[in-house]
Amino acid sequence: MKMWCLQILLFIIFIYLCCVTGAAEIIHVFGYEETEAKVSCSYDEGYESYEKYLCRNYCSSDDVLITTTEAHKNRYSISDDTNKQVFTATISNLNQNDAGKYWCGVTRSGILKDYYPAEVELKVEKDTCCDNSSKVQSYEGGSVSISCPYESQDQNNMKYICRGNQPSSCLQQALITSNNRQNTQFSLTDDKESKFTVTITSLTQKDSGSYLCGVKRNTGLDVFSAVDLEVRGERSQFKGKRDQAGMN
Repeated sequence: MKMWCLQILLFIIFIYLCCVTGAAEIIHVFGYEETEAKVSCSYDEGYESYEKYLCRNYCSSDDVLITTTEAHKNRYSISDDTNKQVFTATISNLNQNDAGKYWCGVTRSGILKDYYPAEVELKVEKDTCCDNSSKVQSYEGGSVSISCPYESQDQNNMKYICRGNQPSSCLQQALITSNNRQNTQFSLTDDKESKFTVTITSLTQKDSGSYLCGVKRNTGLDVFSAVDLEVRGERSQFKGKRDQAGMN
């Protein structure tokens, strides 16, 4: 009797181990507040017709955020590319409460436990930069060179500069990039060691304001440093005032 019970127990354990599929990988996803984050989950061949979903916590029915049978729900949407065996869930209007652990899930019926091809770690950052900024001054009609430091690991990565203080849209609004090194007013040089330099010519007071130096990262969020540019009146005006003050 005891031997029979042991065999039954071993059989149940074997079935459980065969049916439960653990997370095959950990996906790191990054996003800025009030923007969106996309979570792309690959799954094994044979699950193309199965329902997919994104969930949090213990993935109970109350923890499921969106399924492929719904497509859209509140701030969530989902699509399934069965040809590539990848489904993508999108979380819109991100906030700090969205940061944390998620699971990519595939619904399986019967005694089979649901299949979780990936665990997801979402990090949400504020869409502002930075705690400190460098100050640069020049004059109308003149030029200025802005030095932008970067780490050695980013030597071969794309560099760029934009106006404002919003990292999420900086690359899309770039004034110049290391892939396009010169235009009418801006030029970019890179020493390929620790810094790149952006030169702005024909300055006007409209060029005054905040700028972000950006370095493209292949994984994670891009890296930024902040610069405040002040463009004063023409140099000759200041020289004239100093000469006049000296005569008095």
